[in-house]
Amino acid sequence: MMDDRFAVWAPAAATVHLVLGDAAGQTEHEMRRGDDAWWRPAVGLSASASATVDYGFRVDGRGPFADPRSRRQPDGVHGLSQLFDTDQHVWADGAWTGRQLAGSMIYEMHVGTFTPEGTLDAAIARLPHLTSIGVDFVEVLPVNAFNGTHNWGYDGVLWYAVHEGYGGPAAYQRFVDACHLVNIGVIQDVVYNHLGPSGNYLPQYGPYLSDAAGNTWGDSLNLDGHNSEPVRRYIIDNALMWLGDYHVDGLRIDAVHALRDDRAIHLLEELAVEVAVLSAAEGRPLTLIAESDLNDPRLITPREANGYGLDAQWSDDFHHAVHVALTRETTGYYADFEPLSALAKVLTQGFMHDGTFSSFRDRNHGRRIDTEHMPTSRLVVASQNHDQIGNRAIGDRLTAQLDAGQLAIAAALTLLGPYTPMLFMGEEWGASTPWQFFTSHPEPELGEATAKGRIAEFARMGWDPAVVPDPQDPATFERSKLDWAEIDQPQHARMLTFYEDLAALRRSNADVTDPRFASTTVEYDETDAWLRLRRGQTQIVVNFASHAQSLPAAPGSVLLAFSTDGHPVVRSNADSIVLAPHAVAVLG
Repeated sequence: MMDDRFAVWAPAAATVHLVLGDAAGQTEHEMRRGDDAWWRPAVGLSASASATVDYGFRVDGRGPFADPRSRRQPDGVHGLSQLFDTDQHVWADGAWTGRQLAGSMIYEMHVGTFTPEGTLDAAIARLPHLTSIGVDFVEVLPVNAFNGTHNWGYDGVLWYAVHEGYGGPAAYQRFVDACHLVNIGVIQDVVYNHLGPSGNYLPQYGPYLSDAAGNTWGDSLNLDGHNSEPVRRYIIDNALMWLGDYHVDGLRIDAVHALRDDRAIHLLEELAVEVAVLSAAEGRPLTLIAESDLNDPRLITPREANGYGLDAQWSDDFHHAVHVALTRETTGYYADFEPLSALAKVLTQGFMHDGTFSSFRDRNHGRRIDTEHMPTSRLVVASQNHDQIGNRAIGDRLTAQLDAGQLAIAAALTLLGPYTPMLFMGEEWGASTPWQFFTSHPEPELGEATAKGRIAEFARMGWDPAVVPDPQDPATFERSKLDWAEIDQPQHARMLTFYEDLAALRRSNADVTDPRFASTTVEYDETDAWLRLRRGQTQIVVNFASHAQSLPAAPGSVLLAFSTDGHPVVRSNADSIVLAPHAVAVLG
């Protein structure tokens, strides 16, 4: 019988040796190449070579290197791998039947900054908070193994292993189990478009990387070149591992526009097919969400209608339109979103740029969504997320620019609007802590290059280099951790209560979860800066202006209201209301 515990794909290698290590030292074992270019031990090994044994591979005399499919890296990405048997965990989620995306609310979190401890086990203790605000899915920023102690997660190099600093794979199983026990699904953020700058030994084994130029973040994967079939399998098997072995409910796939694939069947479509098969076998929904800069609805068009068949994609246009309406920032890619008509279009058509001219790109951009047939739930929207906060020079949240009423407007448009809402951790209480770009590269030269590159990037955009935090400074990481004590402070507690009320209304009001574009209409006044969003019989009336004003509104009771001064709505007659400055009212 073949010993696949220590199998590795290395098509160009002349020799491969298995290196086993324990307290007594290291031993090397000959491996034999199969016709499929997979190498396996030439002689069967004892079954005792298991959880306590470290292992790696020496390829043509180089190494030893970690297993590309390593499930655990106890000594970091430059160390040996360790076998991890996912079947040893006794799952307690047998009653869990999954959760569909439509009608749900997502909560995006980064394990390292969600709690002071920065671990998966510590995050479990905060799950009651998530249930109290109506979270249906928690979306976890990448947890795969990277070099260093902390970063955002997008510098991963061993995609099958869970970062040891978070607790490793066993803690990840405990976290998913705990989420399911409180009826929260888990969406894992995965990165298949590039690899991190330190600890990537995949090229030592085979043609994992594309011959074409890399992308903005690093080397691209070989998805369509010579010997690319096993590379695609490497990615798809990783996705199936999260969804199957770790009981995850969905994947958020990072920057799919950077996946270089010229095959007739794109990797994303192939992935969607295999996930659909696994979903049928598991008997629970499995969701694929793309992050895309393309504004291309083919990603979320069903395969039978010649699309890729993904379940949803992020819509940055929503963020941009809400951000500009509230902050009045109009630099860079915000320029095209200056008028309220941009927000109105996004709320009713999905994309602002749907074949229209983008001044930021200096070309036409996007494609129109078929609003007659596409459900609105396939667009995931947020007024804040890790990218839109963290990629600002100082990582400042909306809290740093807006008053409480404006924050409430953003919350109402996100949670009661037509799309699938996503919150960024701490948003629900108006967290004052920033979310800054942080790294911990152990290599001094890499850390210095990262810091200088970050400063130079924002200097070109007009920011004072002196205010840009050093990503390598541990204080930058510490500043980005949530301060949970804020919840007990009056101004934060009031915001949290409003989020809880919005979530409760969302769960009880079928108007705001209606997935039809036709159920949404918008009226607005560009000059007076107000907007009314109708979701069926429910109205969300917004005053963006800094003065009180009388706004048209059909008769109905006030379901929710919020303003900076705490007194937002005064009924004046049957067809209008007086709304305080920077206030929102929900009528039904």
